[in-house]
Amino acid sequence: MSVITPERSATTHSTARATRPETTAGPARWAWAAARLSLGWIFLWAFLDKTFGLGHETPAANAWIDGGSPTSGFLGHAPQGPFADFYNDLAGVAWVDWVFMIGLLGIGLALIFGVGMRIAAGAGALMMVLMWSAVLPPDNNPFMDDHLIYAIVLIGLALAAAGRTLGLGRWWERTALVRRFPWLA
Repeated sequence: MSVITPERSATTHSTARATRPETTAGPARWAWAAARLSLGWIFLWAFLDKTFGLGHETPAANAWIDGGSPTSGFLGHAPQGPFADFYNDLAGVAWVDWVFMIGLLGIGLALIFGVGMRIAAGAGALMMVLMWSAVLPPDNNPFMDDHLIYAIVLIGLALAAAGRTLGLGRWWERTALVRRFPWLA
C-alpha cells in the first residue's frame, strides 16, 4: 500500500497538470469557448437573416420564407475562377437551398450549444472550403482568405473539445447515443 505524502501528492498533481494539453486547460479553454460561440452566432445569424430577410445581407423581399432563394445571391453573382460555372449552375436550385440552410442552422446550433462538435466542425469546414473555392483566387491574397481561417478554427474547436466550456459538451459526451457512437461527440 502506498502512502501519499504531501511531497508526493504535489509532484503527482503538478505532473498531471503538466501533461494536460494546453488547448483544453486554463485560459485556452475560455478562448476556444469564445471562438465557438462567435462562430456559432455567425452561422446562426446567416440562417436567420436568409430565412426572414432581416435586412442585414438579405432584404425582406428576398427572405426564404417569402419564396427567395438563399443561394441565388452568392452563387449567382460571387463565383469567379475555375469553378464559377459550376457554382452559378447551383444558384437557386431548391435542394441546394435546403442543404445550405439546414447546414447553417445545424452548425450554428451545434456550436452555440457545444454539442456534436466533430460533425459541426467537419460540416462547417467543408462549407467554408466550398465557399472559398467559389471565389478563387481570393481578392486580397493569392491563396488564403477568411473562409480557410474559419475552416481551420472550426477543426481546432473540435480538437480542443470546446463544447465542454460554456456549453453542453460534457453532458452530450455522457449520453448513451454518443457513448454508442463516439463520432457524434
